[in-house]
Amino acid sequence: MQRPALSAVAELLKPITWFPPMWAFGCGVVASGLPADGRWPVIVAGVLLAGPFVCATSQAVNDWFDRHVDAINEPQRPIPSGRMPGHWGLYIAVIWTALSLLLAWQLGVVGFLAGVLGLLLAWAYSAPPLRLKRNGWWGNAACGLCYEGLAWITGAAVMAMGQWPDGRSLALALLYSLGAHGIMTLNDFKSIPGDQQMGIRSLPVMLGARRAAQVASAVMALPQVVVIGLLASWGQGGHALAVAGLLAVQLLMMRRFIAQPIQRALWYSGAGVPLYVSGMLVSAFALRGVMA
Repeated sequence: MQRPALSAVAELLKPITWFPPMWAFGCGVVASGLPADGRWPVIVAGVLLAGPFVCATSQAVNDWFDRHVDAINEPQRPIPSGRMPGHWGLYIAVIWTALSLLLAWQLGVVGFLAGVLGLLLAWAYSAPPLRLKRNGWWGNAACGLCYEGLAWITGAAVMAMGQWPDGRSLALALLYSLGAHGIMTLNDFKSIPGDQQMGIRSLPVMLGARRAAQVASAVMALPQVVVIGLLASWGQGGHALAVAGLLAVQLLMMRRFIAQPIQRALWYSGAGVPLYVSGMLVSAFALRGVMA
């Protein structure tokens, strides 16, 4: 049986997508307010679980069940191009699921349960019968929760030896998960033709490109406004001001994005999203200051 080249496997697992959940896990670690001394093995394992394992699994699962859509939108991808022969895309998705569960088991009960939930969301997003991505509201919500909120909560819980994170940490995690719904919409503008043909109702398909860009921008911005208010109410005015400054720059960029959403979605992903995740880390440090 023909085997795929390692380069095709790496492309299937999309390392560039691993950064958001790894970053969110790190934010949860910071937000816990606990010292990292003596916890580095667990922290490293958690970062690996969030990125090269669970997130990579989600990419493999998505590419396998999206192979017909990718044949229209991105025919150069490993599966539709034939560089990932036969059922190897599915085999890798299953193997990476098993490896993720083995690593999650090393993180204790909380880490294992978080890994299981993340993997369930990964399969539910792409695979029948649920295939949540068929609806942009549900699919992007699942991705946002998995990539940001779940990773943040896991980082905080692992640091606390399995204890449930502080309510303030949960609030920030959920707010940034909500904002991530808009970030996920950015990925859908490039796929409009194939999504329309294959019946995938992404927000750009349902609402039109311009309206979807407006909704995505609002969904990214409004949770950050709430975060700013929370930080200020917790006595972290400097951190609140920093997040406000990052948001102000995003708002200026959003105006350009909304004017030409299809042409500038990729640009905003590369330039605007880093400001969003920078605000996450600022917020995590603010919470650490509250707990000190």
